Amino acid sequence: MHKYAKQRINEMGLHAPGEYRINKASCMGRCGEGPVIAIYPDNVWYTYVDREDIDEIIDEHLLNGREVERLKLP
Repeated sequence: MHKYAKQRINEMGLHAPGEYRINKASCMGRCGEGPVIAIYPDNVWYTYVDREDIDEIIDEHLLNGREVERLKLP
């Protein structure tokens, strides 16, 4: 999923200085919650299952500024 998200951001022309960056990290302290995406500086954490979830996070949160409630972690 990391590779897919990075590819999608690049294809959209959003990976540039001051724009979006997709990085890998280790546990980040939430390993028990499955795969995690952290959006900074918004401090919103998401979980995901498939490409459709990744697309929804990119489209809704990054592009439209709307949090994806169904994927948010508390």
